Amino acid sequence: MKLLTFVKQGQLALGVKTEKGILDVQEAAKGAGVQLPDSIMSVIEQGSAVGELEKLVLSVSDDSPAWLQESDLQFGPCVTEPKKIICVGLNYRKHAEETKAAIPEFPILFNKFHNTITAHGSEIAIPRTTTRLDYEAELVIVIGKQAKYVPREEALNYVFGYCCVNDLSARDLQLRTPQWMLGKIGDGFSPIGPYLVTADEVGNPNELAIKARVNGELRQNSNTADMIFPCDEIVSYISQHLTLVPGDIILTGTPEGVVLGLPKEQRVYLQPGDVVTIEIEKLGSLTNRLVAE
Repeated sequence: MKLLTFVKQGQLALGVKTEKGILDVQEAAKGAGVQLPDSIMSVIEQGSAVGELEKLVLSVSDDSPAWLQESDLQFGPCVTEPKKIICVGLNYRKHAEETKAAIPEFPILFNKFHNTITAHGSEIAIPRTTTRLDYEAELVIVIGKQAKYVPREEALNYVFGYCCVNDLSARDLQLRTPQWMLGKIGDGFSPIGPYLVTADEVGNPNELAIKARVNGELRQNSNTADMIFPCDEIVSYISQHLTLVPGDIILTGTPEGVVLGLPKEQRVYLQPGDVVTIEIEKLGSLTNRLVAE
């Protein structure tokens, strides 16, 4: 199932993407006289709600006003209130090689904050404090069940689903000190979406094509199979050190093709007016335009 949020009367509403269009869950449930979770976070926290949503989708007639055209919608973030945003750095072998970094022995972890979350289609301001803003296409793991000390062979059972993210990175700020956080925490630096796709629909997350385009030009073209630490190992590793809860998101690293990986004389960082699209197999395309602050 593909879930999403959209703006309805100034509030975020829950939608389901289908071949017929986008189903407004609140409107459809009202018409059917049933009560269902009306927020993306409630669905994540109540994993059993997905089955009820599937039944709802099948019950709604084709002429119901609950069906919406996707092109008419203003998207919200596909995960609206993550408790934690945990990121894995240098997690693609070819990316580590292009930046001349050592292959990590353990996952390199850092964090982002809620201010970085924004939606598909939103404009993102380039902060005045950076001149080296870079794109990073990444797969996001969305946790669906509380996880602590989870063995690797069971780790994917704790995943609700997956989505796309652009892990925007101000390289001049990121590399100012050995701690990367400053370059990662700008407002809007984690657009996610457009959809949150449930784990059962995705299947194996470690064999998905992943791409990034800037103004239509293909910059990153890889596969999650190039991850040094695959998704099950990431979830298990992080759960050894803190408790993961439903709605936590994990950014799993970016493949080769970022601006930082180019020779210095060839590096052209993101500028106002640039349009970046992140595409991951089965998860859709996430597009955002950069603007001056």
